[in-house]
Amino acid sequence: MKILHTADWHIGKKLHKHSLQPDFDLFIDWLCDCIAENKVEVLLVSGDVFDLANPSSEARQQYFKALMKLKRLDCKIILTGGNHDSPTMLNAPQEVLRELDIHIIGGLPNKLSECIIPVENKQNQTEVVIAALPYLRDADLRTASQGNSYEDRLEALRKGIQQTFLDAAEICKTQYPGVPTIAMGHLFAAGAETSESERDIQIGNQAAFNALQFGDYFNYIALGHIHKPQRVNAATPTFYSGSPIALSFSERSNKNRILLLNTENGWEPQSIEIPVFRELLKITGNLEKLQQKLLELQPRNGLASLIEIELKEANFDSNKIYELDQLVDNFKVEGYEIVKHRATFENKISGSGELYEQKQQLEDLQPLDVFQKLVDKQEEDEETRKELMSAFNEILEEVHQSKRA
Repeated sequence: MKILHTADWHIGKKLHKHSLQPDFDLFIDWLCDCIAENKVEVLLVSGDVFDLANPSSEARQQYFKALMKLKRLDCKIILTGGNHDSPTMLNAPQEVLRELDIHIIGGLPNKLSECIIPVENKQNQTEVVIAALPYLRDADLRTASQGNSYEDRLEALRKGIQQTFLDAAEICKTQYPGVPTIAMGHLFAAGAETSESERDIQIGNQAAFNALQFGDYFNYIALGHIHKPQRVNAATPTFYSGSPIALSFSERSNKNRILLLNTENGWEPQSIEIPVFRELLKITGNLEKLQQKLLELQPRNGLASLIEIELKEANFDSNKIYELDQLVDNFKVEGYEIVKHRATFENKISGSGELYEQKQQLEDLQPLDVFQKLVDKQEEDEETRKELMSAFNEILEEVHQSKRA
């Protein structure tokens, strides 16, 4: 039997207010082709289906369209909720989708046995069992030690996660003895390498779960939550498939993939790399270097490449900030879009509160005096200083007039 493992779709995700909806559509089209080509019979999605607990109507529509495209391939779909997902929202169409052989486990049910899903082969025999465990929230893992110290609570969470997996293994062992079993999970395993876009779970990821605590019953553990594809150090093959598309600039160098299991060959998955549908570029340097790098970009087709720019200079210079803004405003190359820019200076300017002796209180000073101090710290010629003070006076007068109105 061929089983495909993916996770962290984050439907509805925006990157610096830029919708990644077309990226996900292209992924689903590619995934359908991959499933058909490899004759995949089961698709596992290990949590974080949506980016928000209350996704937009557009995100929900995209989700159902994706499910219908996948269902046409006669592939059993098992999908669990992650820490970004609302269990109630995911579970709402649960009964209807089950008729289509799409199984949704949005949150931990009252009966753990409801997470255990047998998968039959063409001879109507149970060939593999899926323990489809969703993200385990603190409320699912509460114990008598809840009111103890911080460390006690962390340990209680770890033990709660461990016990849930052990209990699921026992149900599988009892109800389907001798049948290979796959566990799905959405959690932070100790040693996993994170990126900027994962939201901390279980007290800020501090309750890092040791993979040895999964027990030794499962044949494969399909994890979600970490966006960088990676293997977890454990005796049982334990993998994060990673997210199918880059969700932050920190993920721009990830080799996004899906994992394909062929149970006839064992439990080591085949990694299938996902095409890059959109490039994320980060450009850093001084103003001259930024200008040069932007000039070197060649027009391209397809989804626009998104660019993050960071100006790095030794000394603060307000003119450099202005020139950076102009560079961004005037940038026009087909197939590219600057979505964020910022400036950093090695020799950081003192904050206004640091410009005065400790005995002086900022609230006792006049705005003009504070700004004068800041201007005096800059390496500007006299004419520029006068222009800065004149501009500040105009702004200050507008503020005073708005207060009188």
